[in-house]
Amino acid sequence: MAIEVRQDWLDQVREEIIDPDRRIVDPHHHFFVQNPDFPHYELDDLWADTGTHRVEQTVYLQCWEGYRTEGPDHLRVVGETEWVDSIAAEARTRPKAAQIAAIMATAELRLGAGVREVLEAHKSASRLFRGIRQIAAWDASDTLMSMEGLTDGNLYGQEAFRAGFAVLADMNLVFDAYHYYHQTPHLAALARAFPSVPIVLDHLGTPLGVGPYAGREAEIKAQWKRDLADIATCPNVSIKLGGLAMPWCGYGWETAAKPPGSDEIVARQGEYYHYAIEQFGPERCMFESNFPVDKCAVSYPVLWNAFKKMAARYSEAEQDAMFRGTATRVYRL
Repeated sequence: MAIEVRQDWLDQVREEIIDPDRRIVDPHHHFFVQNPDFPHYELDDLWADTGTHRVEQTVYLQCWEGYRTEGPDHLRVVGETEWVDSIAAEARTRPKAAQIAAIMATAELRLGAGVREVLEAHKSASRLFRGIRQIAAWDASDTLMSMEGLTDGNLYGQEAFRAGFAVLADMNLVFDAYHYYHQTPHLAALARAFPSVPIVLDHLGTPLGVGPYAGREAEIKAQWKRDLADIATCPNVSIKLGGLAMPWCGYGWETAAKPPGSDEIVARQGEYYHYAIEQFGPERCMFESNFPVDKCAVSYPVLWNAFKKMAARYSEAEQDAMFRGTATRVYRL
């Protein structure tokens, strides 16, 4: 499923920026320059978006870009860290613009103890390196993306994966987790097995709404709630509040005549956000853009206005945690 951004379409909905002085860390964005399945997105594109709200820092998340084209296969992923580090250096020439403050790269944890070489190489490549994301998304349906090499939904339970995960604990690194909602129990088991590793659950755990999951929102939401409440009892797990505009979540905004405004986002998705905040507490929650993936359905100004409307019921300290503080602490910005 290719992701497309249509700026003219997004421009149909414009809103005045709410609370424009609110300090923000956007803990989840990508750069795409070669991947044909995702929209082209570079530093100037990021700045055009983050400049609409007071975004001071960002966290880059792996997206299979910038890999080395030579050398050992297992070390080619280090090229992504090297590439983003050079972009971060460019960003520092404009200190008033949003700065890339951390890099979450990738590595094959099923290398077991051998993954240490890869992680050390990432660490040497950039002082911004904070950890990795190895995507575990898997579903039996052909309508959803499943990561290559996965034959079932429990990557987190594989012995080789856990041997590599133990190296993250040794090196004091963060793990970002992306999977579908029905895989969350596997992450909870991993979190309990490695209580010293900070784990960040991406995209609210990704409740699905397409293919075999279409038309089953009440049932899926009930399971999502049960599993989210369970994993929230793991003190080493934090959660990113966002990502629900991805096409596979099933809202269909990307094919509508007009994109949603912030009020529609709050009305249709607010329950998910407030439930996650209730379970994890604001001190373990962070709003995220997931741009440019979510940009297929909503503009940056509108998305963060929706976040600010949802956050309005919480105290100033709680809002600051969700917009800035949690990400700053977890990723050691």
